Amino acid sequence: MLMHLTPRYARFAVHAALLFTSVSAPFPTAVMAQSGLPCAATDQSVPSGLVVDITPQQDGSLDLRAVNNLCISGVALQIHWSDIEPVQGQPDWSKLDELFAAAEKSKKWVHLEIFPGFFAPAWALQGVRSEQFAIQYGPGKGTVLSLPMPWNEAYLNRWFAFLKQLGARYGKSPAFAMIAAAGPTSVSVEMTLPHPPEDLKKWQDDFYTARKYIEAWQKVFQVYATYFPNQAVSLSVGDALNIDDQGKIAPGEGKRARQPIIDQAMRLLGHRFVLQNSDLHAGPENQSPATPFVMSYSGRIITGLEMRCGAERGTCSAALGAEGNPPLALRKSIDKGMASNSAGQHVNYLEIHAPDVLADEMQPVLRYGASLFAR
Repeated sequence: MLMHLTPRYARFAVHAALLFTSVSAPFPTAVMAQSGLPCAATDQSVPSGLVVDITPQQDGSLDLRAVNNLCISGVALQIHWSDIEPVQGQPDWSKLDELFAAAEKSKKWVHLEIFPGFFAPAWALQGVRSEQFAIQYGPGKGTVLSLPMPWNEAYLNRWFAFLKQLGARYGKSPAFAMIAAAGPTSVSVEMTLPHPPEDLKKWQDDFYTARKYIEAWQKVFQVYATYFPNQAVSLSVGDALNIDDQGKIAPGEGKRARQPIIDQAMRLLGHRFVLQNSDLHAGPENQSPATPFVMSYSGRIITGLEMRCGAERGTCSAALGAEGNPPLALRKSIDKGMASNSAGQHVNYLEIHAPDVLADEMQPVLRYGASLFAR
């Protein structure tokens, strides 16, 4: 049964329906460029358009310059739980305060992506069954850290207590449109756990079952629905582990277990549920089946895609589809992400890494990308 929608999300459903309707002619990007007018919608009741992904810098500060880009509709902050609440019950809200102030001033919507799992504070792991795993990807890849068992009640309750404080502080901000569901996670907000063959043996020893994983996610969605009644809740899709309810290795079990997690979130959150994949790229290597999977839901629920990496960084332009040509690589990946599904619908938003939003050579590409959401 779908939960009752707040007035904001009753409007949201109408706006979302309008967003899915295409028009025949593209928005005149040349006019936008010459006039200096915004090239992105600023209606914060609809989480749509181009979104800039921001992470804290090495010194812990936030570079929020990209929030002011006229082609950007939203800002997604990726940050560790341990960087906000290093001491239990004493969260440092300074970075989030800064983010929300900038977003409200520039009339951009906010997507919070806070990472527990590997990045839970040390106090949250006290007395909690944990296992040593290597970080699978991203900064610190290969570093071995303690990961709490995704279903551990003490760990989840400490995470939920933090979420309650978070909702109380920012839940009424006009900029706060979306929050990523997390908890039974590891290196990010993606629904993934370490899964090399040697790690599966560890999970078996730790009594992992698909049922435990599914039930943990059910608790998570119930908590998010309660603490964030005015926000959309995103799930960055991945697979569960290929271990069945008997604790045996079972190829394909991860995808089978993924579906009831998505279905239960849709039933509970209704129009507030968001499905995202965080591996969009136009290059031929390692194409994720999760991207077309998420796109297949466009038109039924809110959907979004995040670029695998920033085209302006290192060799990522090759992964995004045009080695040595960052603007072309980003445009190819935008085109891939904005392709229509079999029902003629496209995703609501695309998340782009901050260096690509800040680069001068990328501004025509951003104007182009923003124009696609007006079609």
